Amino acid sequence: MNTLYNSHTPAVYVLSDSIGETGELVVKAAISQFDGAHIEIQRKPYLKSSLQIDAVLEEASKTKGAIVYTLVRPDLKSALETKAQALGLIHVDIMGPVISALQKITNLSPRNEPGLIRKIDEAYFTKVEAIEFAVKFDDGKDPRGLLQADIVITGVSRASKTPLCMYLAHKGIKAANVPLVKEIPPPPELFQVPPHKVVGLTIKPSLLFEIRRERLRAMGLQPSSSYANLERIVEELDYAQAIMRKIGCPTIDITNKATEETAARVLDFYRKGVAEQ
Repeated sequence: MNTLYNSHTPAVYVLSDSIGETGELVVKAAISQFDGAHIEIQRKPYLKSSLQIDAVLEEASKTKGAIVYTLVRPDLKSALETKAQALGLIHVDIMGPVISALQKITNLSPRNEPGLIRKIDEAYFTKVEAIEFAVKFDDGKDPRGLLQADIVITGVSRASKTPLCMYLAHKGIKAANVPLVKEIPPPPELFQVPPHKVVGLTIKPSLLFEIRRERLRAMGLQPSSSYANLERIVEELDYAQAIMRKIGCPTIDITNKATEETAARVLDFYRKGVAEQ
């Protein structure tokens, strides 16, 4: 019988200057190759100093444990390797060789910043959540969403509210939009949103006239509809401006502006408003 199993359970210490999930997953995958082996995993995350590393290695030396690490800070890696060699500990660098290989094939320098993959994951899920929010609260479907939004876009029909909200969503911004229709009073929630979080969109009547005519044609409808009537459009825009003045929100004339340009202006208004609060 193997005396090693009689004396103690073998241990692998996973050291990380972030959460340590990567190292633990690799160790678990490796352990699965040893049928029936009971190997303890000791994860030591968020290491910030050489003193912390020394303490873990001293503990590992008492059990003759192996060290697996995913440290990206060069100073911590150097401290670990020096101490591990001095104590005669087996130590395996998981991230280092891969980072070195990528550096060689890209001629780029790594950022050596712990926890970046978690930040990337968080940014991805934030974007997905913002996209779902934009779809759910598009076109005033549910006014309750206005009070949950980072930004509320308002304006007349065909003023590019939805494309703007989707663009902002891909930046991780929860944007809702509300159409302003002369015959339908805006939802009360619109006036409860802080003015710096609301942006009104305006557009030249002549351009909106052309946009609406094309929209009707695309739908197979007659362009003579009041929806594409220039006089009606002017009235709608005047009504929308009156609502925006009542809210006290900034406005953007989107005539001949790309969505990216409008979005940049919206974010400027929003950040300025937040800073002034």
